[in-house]
Amino acid sequence: MKILYHHRTASKDGQAVHIEEMIGSLRALGHEVRVVAPGGESAPEEKSKMGDDAGWVHRLRAKLPKAVYELLELAYSLVAYRRLAAAARDFQPDLIYERYNLYLLSGLMLKRRLGVPLLLEVNAPLVDERAKFGGLALPRVARWAEDKVWRGADAVLPVTQVLGSMIAARGVPAERMVVIPNGINEAHFDEAPTPEAAKRALGWDDALVLGFTGFVRDWHGMDKVIRWMATEAAPANARLLVVGDGPERDNLERLAAELALGERVRFTGVVSRDAVPAHVAAFDIALQPAVVAYASPLKLFEYLALGKAIVAPSTPNIEEVLDHDGNALLFDPAEPGALEIQLARLSADAALRRRLGEGARATIGRLHLTWHGNARRVVALGQALRNGQGARAAPASDAKA
Repeated sequence: MKILYHHRTASKDGQAVHIEEMIGSLRALGHEVRVVAPGGESAPEEKSKMGDDAGWVHRLRAKLPKAVYELLELAYSLVAYRRLAAAARDFQPDLIYERYNLYLLSGLMLKRRLGVPLLLEVNAPLVDERAKFGGLALPRVARWAEDKVWRGADAVLPVTQVLGSMIAARGVPAERMVVIPNGINEAHFDEAPTPEAAKRALGWDDALVLGFTGFVRDWHGMDKVIRWMATEAAPANARLLVVGDGPERDNLERLAAELALGERVRFTGVVSRDAVPAHVAAFDIALQPAVVAYASPLKLFEYLALGKAIVAPSTPNIEEVLDHDGNALLFDPAEPGALEIQLARLSADAALRRRLGEGARATIGRLHLTWHGNARRVVALGQALRNGQGARAAPASDAKA
């Protein structure tokens, strides 16, 4: 199958991981993939780094009035359409696969012109998200654009059932929606060192290592973990490793210094994707202290792949993958001190950590949470649509109901 893959993502963070892994997996299955993107397809040496972000995009957004920036986003659809149309003339695709972004109408425009099925991957309700966190100058235009693309795609692929429900509430029929969560490249994580070797490389041979990966923001709640590290409930050998960077890093480092934690808390800064498994391998307790209600956090799948004991909030999207006391310890995010109670419980019980880790590792195979599995589902969807069948004619999800 020939797949025209389109995105407008400039970030070199978890978004880029998703893009690169899906493209690689589709090709590994023997399909041809032509990528149309702002900077073209990234070369291998330009692959994403954990905890990195697209600085130039944020600088541009900060300098321009919101309305001007949003109009430029909308105008980019015409630029992208010309690129897509040119690629389509040469490539003759069987399928268009697009990663949804706000004001991006070009994939829908090409689908209508060529009659080629459009599969739309949706990772967030961007109108709601940007209105909440960054503000929108043109909310009605943004809502119109989002509805237009969501309702116009042949299949909409939200990353969680929670997000799927939000999309359905906006008028997308259930029969055109298929939930495909994030995944993992098992081969990439098979090369990780043993926990003992990973700790030795950090100089923390006998430590109990708590770890977090990703772009650190204030809502992640890592300040709670650092404050807990300074209490008597935390073992003396407890260490915290934050793999990545982000806007909250300076505040967290100041907090750790104020609490005199010294070398007990360490930030790696931005690391390459290839270095992530070696860092996660050192974790005894893997942290997801908070989560956006509709997200499918990439870090969870990395934790699962390496069989880590996970602590996470008991939100519906997290419970699509994690079971309390089966492959993780879950806590009520609305209950004060609930996270800290589970940290103390897990820190004091090595047998519990081992049991949860075994459950975590088994989850990847049980729910087929791999990029290759996701790519197979995308191809099956595309084939069903090309045969005149609906999205529901493709194989059903292996994720939890």
